[in-house]
Amino acid sequence: MKKLKRFFIVLIILFSTFTIYVLAVNRNSVNMNTRQKILKAVYPALMWFTKLTGTKSAIAENEKTIPPVSFYGLKATANDSSQFLFETLKGKKVLLVNTASDCGYTAQYAELETLYRQYRGQLNIIAFPANDFKEQEKGSDADIAAFCQRNYGVSFPVMTKSAVVSGDQQNPVFQWLSNPALNGWNSKAPSWNFAKYLIDEEGKLVNYFDPSVSPLSKDIIQAITKK
Repeated sequence: MKKLKRFFIVLIILFSTFTIYVLAVNRNSVNMNTRQKILKAVYPALMWFTKLTGTKSAIAENEKTIPPVSFYGLKATANDSSQFLFETLKGKKVLLVNTASDCGYTAQYAELETLYRQYRGQLNIIAFPANDFKEQEKGSDADIAAFCQRNYGVSFPVMTKSAVVSGDQQNPVFQWLSNPALNGWNSKAPSWNFAKYLIDEEGKLVNYFDPSVSPLSKDIIQAITKK
């Protein structure tokens, strides 16, 4: 009986401590639901675990292949319904990321914003919200824009919600990113939310990074700064 009582006391202490931690991490969060707050709080543990196990941590690199179809001929619809022409991206590196608001990796929005500000003028980042993985992006475009800006200070372009996985409804940008006949070498579509594709200054797809590769990892930094 004493052991059971001690167990429940420890359980209550752990639960209380975790609750305080979640509240502290989310003291500046705006209109986040309970799931989003918990996911934001446990993000460091998730990244540690995925690094330890190698889950969703693949990295691919293309050294030479020139794309058969120009990256700069692509376009997308921005969150505010305006047309975003990729020809305006010439001369800079571009990181394209499929995102979601209710994912364990959602806190990468903050890391992407840090990366964007650190390499402003050298790097463009474009987010593509998608509801493809466990329906983790159910909000409207307006909801997504507000969530990104209020909770993570996102200032890089966010596109309208679309499908990024292979299929008839796949966003044309992700068709290009995952079809070797278009990009020249890569066939890998996103494995989960927050997969990352890096385009160099000449419009060549040079890297793919799985979701558990942090935007601030040495691998991504080296790829961005590579001449």
